[in-house]
Amino acid sequence: MLRERLRQKALFIREVRNFFSSREFVEVETPSLCPALIPEAAIEVFRTELFSGSGASQELFLAPSPELWMKRLLAAGSGDIFQIARSYRNADTGSPVHNPEFRLLEWYSVGASYMNCIATTEELFSHLAERGAVRSADKALSPPFKRMSMEEAFRTYADIDLASCVLPSDLVREGERRGLLMPSDPTWEEAFHVIFLSLVEPVLPRDKPLVLLDYPALIPTTARHGKGTLFAERWELYVKGIEIANCYTEETDPAEIRSFLLSEQSRKRDSRVRHPVDQGFAELFEKGFPPCAGVALGLDRLEMVLSGETSLEGVILFPFFGILKDIIQHRVKGNT
Repeated sequence: MLRERLRQKALFIREVRNFFSSREFVEVETPSLCPALIPEAAIEVFRTELFSGSGASQELFLAPSPELWMKRLLAAGSGDIFQIARSYRNADTGSPVHNPEFRLLEWYSVGASYMNCIATTEELFSHLAERGAVRSADKALSPPFKRMSMEEAFRTYADIDLASCVLPSDLVREGERRGLLMPSDPTWEEAFHVIFLSLVEPVLPRDKPLVLLDYPALIPTTARHGKGTLFAERWELYVKGIEIANCYTEETDPAEIRSFLLSEQSRKRDSRVRHPVDQGFAELFEKGFPPCAGVALGLDRLEMVLSGETSLEGVILFPFFGILKDIIQHRVKGNT
């Protein structure tokens, strides 16, 4: 049973690699240990320390994604690249779809937009199914994916016109109208997420994979803003109600990138772990960063839903919270 499970997992990873290699993406490897990171207020990171023989030490951080290094490669002329990276995010809950150490499939396609990446993701799903890389025969997971804009989702499931909610107070009023307990003096993003997580996300369609398109540009990201709209060129993929992937048409304007870094660095002050900002990141865009689109896809979650599992414990060989449970049990036995 275990041997078959290991073979199935190996086939899954091999076919992910085969898919991108056959499309002339180059696989890359980048560091997990970083002296500085891109500030992202919503992500808590792991901190560690490097000791030298002289007694000096260097503070380091585990990369929450390979984005920082992959964008350096893109700026240097790498062309289309992909990576299956070990990534680390702190303060994640012990829910069935969270593990603090996880596999992140990240790819960048030069000259592409976020809309092009929908087709690539659909083709990836089809490829994995055709090659027998997943155990589930659930036809509901096969392409084409459903598509819905965030504006449509809010209108349909929360009866809220997002385009008219340009101030945090607008969203607070709409949330309270729907009976939600809204935070006092929230940012626009905070108010948005209360409504989205309470009223919209729980009722998104589950019969087919759903691409939720065009997130509000008032949520700070490095996604390019749609011209003449209040929305950014970004989508997230939901499968059976679980968020699997995040995609941007990448912003290339140096001024926009610097503005993002400053705003995120300011918001990061509330984080438990503070980290230096990679000052060279913004410089990449001043030298002419290539137009491209990128996708970050949780590979463990993808394997979970495509295999018909309901928890990451069904696909991760050593889930972290299982490790902690074993340690605690052994300590208890040792003290009795």
